[in-house]
Amino acid sequence: MMRFLRRFYALIIFGFLYLPIFVLIIFSFNASKSRATWEGFTLRWYEELFDSSAILGALENTLTVAVIASICATVIGTLAAFAMYKDMKPWEQKVVMNLTYLPVLNPDIVTGISLMLLFIFVKLNLGLVSLLLAHTVFNVPYVMLTVLPKLKQFDSSLYEAALDLGASPSYAFRRIVFPEILPGIITGALFAFTLSIDDFVISFFTTGSGVNNLSILIYSMARRGIHPTINALSTLMFLTVLVLLLLVNKRVVEGENKNK
Repeated sequence: MMRFLRRFYALIIFGFLYLPIFVLIIFSFNASKSRATWEGFTLRWYEELFDSSAILGALENTLTVAVIASICATVIGTLAAFAMYKDMKPWEQKVVMNLTYLPVLNPDIVTGISLMLLFIFVKLNLGLVSLLLAHTVFNVPYVMLTVLPKLKQFDSSLYEAALDLGASPSYAFRRIVFPEILPGIITGALFAFTLSIDDFVISFFTTGSGVNNLSILIYSMARRGIHPTINALSTLMFLTVLVLLLLVNKRVVEGENKNK
């Protein structure tokens, strides 16, 4: 009986979380502009979506920022994880880890306003560059938190044995260390890409007029009224993020199974 109740409770929770999304996906194919009536299946709103220069421009900005920011955050976060693992004492690692958790736990609105004030203070015009810097900054901790556990799981005696057998440090790193931590790097990069696509609050405060990403565009469109193209756009964003999260989860599971 208790097992049934637990499953039923979980089903209610998941239904409460995902039923609105399923309704949005269904109505993205609704021929009517009304949100309350169904008048038949159509792909019209998806066609209008890809015919809109504003939406395509926002999509280009979103993908550009997400790709560049995830690459930069992955490089910076991986190097920072190496620095913590190799060059810091245990108490120093604890201090840095606590500082690393702060941006993750910090409310997005605080991070967004702080970055905006910083950019204004250094006289950096708010626009695509400031948006890119902001996304890189808030993604670095996530990369560090995925790469560092892989470094701690790595058997450093393998690297030392390779050096004793005549391998150069760079060769030993490429052939021994890097393949072992690669799942963590890929997971961090996917996390960074997903969070960049999904972000609204930080983007809203760190971008200037005339530069939109998809989340800001959806917000501005929703203020004028819910148009069916918003349903279509939100559906595509949800499916994209869902696929990326499934890839991240697959990487995590494969890494755990490998270590067993």
